[in-house]
Amino acid sequence: MRESKTIEFKREYTENLKYEVIAFANTDGGTIYIGIEDDGTVIGIENTDKTMLSITNMIRDSIHPDVTLFTDVNTVDIEEKTVIRIDILRGTERPYYIKGKGIRPEGIYVRQGASSVPASHAAIVKMIKETSSDNFEEAISIEQTLSFSKADEAFRNHSINFDDNNKRTLGLIRHDGLYTNLALLLSDQCPHSIKAARFQGTDKAIFTDRVEISGSVFQQMDEAYEYLQKNNRVSSEFKGLERVDHLDYPEEALRESLINAVVHREYAIPGPVLISIFDDRIEITALGGLTKELSLDDIMLGVSVLRNKKLGDIFYRLKLIEAYGTGIEKIMRSYDNCSEKPKIDISDNAFKITLPNQNYHKNTTNPRKEIDYREQTIMDLFKEKETIARKDIQEALDVSQATAILLARDLVEKDILLKESGGKYLRYRLNEIKK
Repeated sequence: MRESKTIEFKREYTENLKYEVIAFANTDGGTIYIGIEDDGTVIGIENTDKTMLSITNMIRDSIHPDVTLFTDVNTVDIEEKTVIRIDILRGTERPYYIKGKGIRPEGIYVRQGASSVPASHAAIVKMIKETSSDNFEEAISIEQTLSFSKADEAFRNHSINFDDNNKRTLGLIRHDGLYTNLALLLSDQCPHSIKAARFQGTDKAIFTDRVEISGSVFQQMDEAYEYLQKNNRVSSEFKGLERVDHLDYPEEALRESLINAVVHREYAIPGPVLISIFDDRIEITALGGLTKELSLDDIMLGVSVLRNKKLGDIFYRLKLIEAYGTGIEKIMRSYDNCSEKPKIDISDNAFKITLPNQNYHKNTTNPRKEIDYREQTIMDLFKEKETIARKDIQEALDVSQATAILLARDLVEKDILLKESGGKYLRYRLNEIKK
């Protein structure tokens, strides 16, 4: 025999044996022989019972999670000498680490050739992904040194206990005492962020201000909402002697759009939430498209399936959200008295909501100046037809039935289209006055 990726020789037992046990459990398993020199010379062990007891105690007390089910300690005779053989299987709760050092490279070892070496950050992440739940919130956090000053404040403000027992109930602490990714999101060490920028005009050619907001998701929401409010200007008009103020954006729409981005984003994909503020609109973009169970039509009807269910439950407890599935409805309803409506764009990996600036569009003299490309496509249909149906819009834009209905309804509300006939055979005619 010789030392290899799965075989290790030790002259005698020392506490450092735990590094090899961890390395084998984290890699492909292996066997440790105690009583054999590195060159393969068998010297044997005299007090085997005492040594075996020390080994089993060390494995039980020094390594976390519990790896005893994957180890077997016995004696074998080699060249008429008694040696101790420790068989270690590849564990199912990797990464295994030294208690007191936590999930850090200095506490986690893997086999590399015939040596046990500290695991790289990438190797630790890979082990966590391989053995944790597919659910991001429930997976082990790669960072275990966490503080919760902002979360403590949020829970305290609602008179909700935030001790370790409640953290376990909420899903922040696992059965083995490790923090989950949910805890990481609420912690002051949260690695995700929100990037916000103010641009000059209606494109991204020139920005006038930008900020990156980090920390707990509670911290991020507070600072991001404050930034949005700072850029939510007031336009005033006089009705007789009374001055009437109008915000650029409904506060409810800003709030719900921001919360939607934070609660529903895909945190397994690295990258910030983006807030872009233009003269005529605000765009809020979050990573992660719709969950596979939903379509755009579904969310427009108020159907909601939370990607981050435990985070959503916490937001519900803290009264940051009132009920699941009402956010989009509130956003749309807040624009009932505005000619321009919020727009939702979805790709496989991103979700963007665009909020129109009410005052910008109200001051536009040409009611059709800000028609977007989808509405222009609908207008072009009248070059060949006097009237169109919902199906014509659906086919021209390659959108769903519900989206086609919403677009047609918006143009009717702007007096650009007129309804003709009704019910199942409803058609639309171009308003000649608005041409």
